[in-house]
Amino acid sequence: MVDAHVIMVREGRVLLSRRRGSFGDGLWHLPSGKVDAGESLVQAAVREAWEEVGVRIDGNDLRHVHTLHATATGVEPRLGVFFEAPAWHGEPENREPEKCYELSWFALDALPGDIIGYPAAGLRGYLESRPFGTLGWDG
Repeated sequence: MVDAHVIMVREGRVLLSRRRGSFGDGLWHLPSGKVDAGESLVQAAVREAWEEVGVRIDGNDLRHVHTLHATATGVEPRLGVFFEAPAWHGEPENREPEKCYELSWFALDALPGDIIGYPAAGLRGYLESRPFGTLGWDG
């Protein structure tokens, strides 16, 4: 499974959404989602940003900042591709209240402790300028 994640940073703060539902209820996450059949990673990132937070991103503006190969017990391994969005059109808003309680901006040097592990690892990779990382694999 391949996921596209969007890291939107404004004035040293990153946009996170507080998830609602069976997976990660109450925890923070980045705008993200699975890449659909026939869709590129960039197209998925652009689509997810629009669907989840209502902003328009030009795919040419996205910058790949980290790829994470993640696994956990009982789930299919994932490849998460993280993009930085240096610019967008529109003001972020919660467009999926059935999946998200709220949106909030957090200082990059003071992220909340209750971020879901998968996007948290991708954010660490971004902040440490590491192009690749793993999560949940032995060794």
